[in-house]
Amino acid sequence: MSGGRATAGYIGALDQGTTSTRFLIVDRGGRVVAAHQREHRQLTPRPGWVEHDPTEIWTRAQEVIRGALDRARLGPGDLAAVGITSQRETTVLWDRRTGAPVHNAIVWQDTRTDDICRALSREHGPDRLRDRVGLPLATYFSGPKVRWLLEAVPGVRERAEAGEVVFGTIDSWLIWNLTGGSNGGLHLTDVSNASRTLLMALATLDWDPAILRLLGIPRAMLPEIRSSSAIYGPMAAPLAGVPVAGDLGDQQAALFGQTCFAAGEAKCTYGTGSFLLVNTGTVPIASRHGLLTTVAYRVGDRPAVYGLEGSIAITGALVQWLRDNLGMIRTTAEVEGLARSVDDNGGVYIVPAFSGLFAPRWRSDARGVIVGLTAHAHRGHIARAALEAAAWQTADVVDAMIADTGEPLRALRVDGGMVRNEWVMQFQADVLGIPVVRSRTAETTALGAAFAAGLAVGFWSGEEELRQTWGADRTWTPRMDAVTRERGRRLWARAVDRALGWVDPT
Repeated sequence: MSGGRATAGYIGALDQGTTSTRFLIVDRGGRVVAAHQREHRQLTPRPGWVEHDPTEIWTRAQEVIRGALDRARLGPGDLAAVGITSQRETTVLWDRRTGAPVHNAIVWQDTRTDDICRALSREHGPDRLRDRVGLPLATYFSGPKVRWLLEAVPGVRERAEAGEVVFGTIDSWLIWNLTGGSNGGLHLTDVSNASRTLLMALATLDWDPAILRLLGIPRAMLPEIRSSSAIYGPMAAPLAGVPVAGDLGDQQAALFGQTCFAAGEAKCTYGTGSFLLVNTGTVPIASRHGLLTTVAYRVGDRPAVYGLEGSIAITGALVQWLRDNLGMIRTTAEVEGLARSVDDNGGVYIVPAFSGLFAPRWRSDARGVIVGLTAHAHRGHIARAALEAAAWQTADVVDAMIADTGEPLRALRVDGGMVRNEWVMQFQADVLGIPVVRSRTAETTALGAAFAAGLAVGFWSGEEELRQTWGADRTWTPRMDAVTRERGRRLWARAVDRALGWVDPT
């Protein structure tokens, strides 16, 4: 083990998400022994704009690291390494000399770059870059956000061309600060995060010069791309001397934490939205059915492992909408009982395209609809339709994955907040027609970052030992008959059709 830390008994994982930051301490058996979490502000200066304060995120990161160590009564010397996982496409530009951000971070949900994406798509369509980067031109990804900042913030382009202003996704911002910041901080990212920028070529695992020219992004401002599991360097306070040794985008980290190390193994994380990712092995598969081809992870000098991902914008957020906007429930936990109060959905379907649809349709002109209403429908049917929408959207993504890979899924491993809802998980198994398996460990995203860091320093011997730490908490098997399933799928597809084309392309 590197750095004389062979006796350290724990691995740390810094999990920086869209709404909060957590630090978890994991033992050799993959068990979480301590954790601390703090939220940060969601800034919405205009409709469709979503920002975070990078300085606030760094402050929260330091707080949760200290808080988890205090709760565990441990010090930095007890940690063999730390892994980072974070919201992926969220974009930060900062001054290399002072460490000051030049603007708030532009969050992955932000849609201000729609005009940029439309202009880039005008001649060759939204799939103009897909063969090289595996992604469509969409506001979701980092490249257009970088271009917007270079154009919108006075003086930033000139400073970026001179190497004074640098770009990073949130992982890069944290690694830079953790390793010293303006006093020698490392400007790095990993292949999984870089694959979400629209700027990295899947074939070379490096920044694509032609795309940088197309978007007008100076090469000098980009971080160095590293493997997901590798020793990057020692950290400064508050973890002085501990190596940062792992870095994964949040959804790839969940795949790693679910130990989906074999081609064909898949997981779905249910949060604000849902993200379904399948391991496709060491050769990228070009999606022809609306999915994203992404780098899943790379361990050391081994070949990169690729995946197909289906990103769903709204699942758990729909339940929050019922609570906060409609006042139908007081707490999100109440929705399961309300859904169980009815025998079926009463013919009601909700398509939660609040800001368009992500995979597999990628329609920014879609908007949310509730269809099938009759005088018979009441709040129980609405609640049930909201929960069903998460499962129907996931089923659409699974269909696209099967079409792209030519192989059926044998099972789906699940994690995230919504997996505590027993009704949803049973309905998900029903509409997929395959087992749905909930992990024994709920914190699979942070666990994946810990696994990556631990492998790099020899804390765990390899993937087989990691598999032994994983266990199933519960498995749901399909109960729905094929006729009922297919009828529901047809009605869902008709509901989605009615959500399309609501925004005029003006």
